[in-house]
Amino acid sequence: MSVAQVERERLTFPAARRVRRKWEFDQLYASGRRFGNHHFGITVRPNELGLARLGMAVASKPFGGSVPRNRIRRLIRESFRLRQHDLPEVDVVVSARTGAKDATPAQLRASLDGLWDKVKVQCAPFSQP
Repeated sequence: MSVAQVERERLTFPAARRVRRKWEFDQLYASGRRFGNHHFGITVRPNELGLARLGMAVASKPFGGSVPRNRIRRLIRESFRLRQHDLPEVDVVVSARTGAKDATPAQLRASLDGLWDKVKVQCAPFSQP
């Protein structure tokens, strides 16, 4: 396998890295740690899967429809995809706040980067034996 193929595989976002089931979201909300800023709120909970997983909660009402809502979702997915290997073994649900509606893509990326850094530092003990 070439170096380029390894890098491409490393930065994919397969189904194994997604939080999808309602009961998983419920567990996260019930017992997870919460962080946030003006644009996003996140809930984090340790897992025993050996990797970080992402779930998203982007309501349609504050964003006015599918186009702006899906723009936010694409930014969240892309940000997680690039940072997934830096994160400890946690499940994360990212919730978009109304402040994200009028923010530029650069502001949203910076906001998410700050939250990923916070998760990495404050949740690292989760993944330690």
